[in-house]
Amino acid sequence: MSRRNFDIAFVGLKPGIHEFEYPIDDKFFVEYQEQDFKNCKAQVKLTLDKKTGFMLLKFEIGGQLEVICDRCGNNLPLQLWDDFNVVVKMVEDPEVMNEQEEDPDVHYISRGESHLHIADWIYEFINLSIPMQRMCTEDEMGGPHCNKEVLAMLKNMDVQGETAPNPQWKGLEKFKDLEDN
Repeated sequence: MSRRNFDIAFVGLKPGIHEFEYPIDDKFFVEYQEQDFKNCKAQVKLTLDKKTGFMLLKFEIGGQLEVICDRCGNNLPLQLWDDFNVVVKMVEDPEVMNEQEEDPDVHYISRGESHLHIADWIYEFINLSIPMQRMCTEDEMGGPHCNKEVLAMLKNMDVQGETAPNPQWKGLEKFKDLEDN
């Protein structure tokens, strides 16, 4: 997919709301580092509200992709659903303003700029839509996406850990009584 597809020529747009849609798949991420997900089939809907001197961008992320389950190691399909807002302000010295700006949702561009490149935002927002902990819920555990052998081993290890005390801590019990006195 050409990077030009992610450039918006906003100078030619009339003030008001404009909508753009971008289908995103694994090919989109080739120019970025290797991702820890695959089979991405995302839809990004961008609503651009052009005002005088600034633009309000709303990115709506939807679709699905596959990650590796933190619990069992199998592929786990995840639904993407999130939205992000960015304010783009046109100023004389955007580099300085971007360095000073503390709000990550505000971005500055030069008044002479004619195109807005949004690919990096799409990349960032898709990655931010993926939860940090990648596991199926307790209700779904043991379902069709789970590695049942690994789950059985984890359960076995959990049971062994409860029944057999660790000999490493055996001598420390006497100090616990001293602490209570």
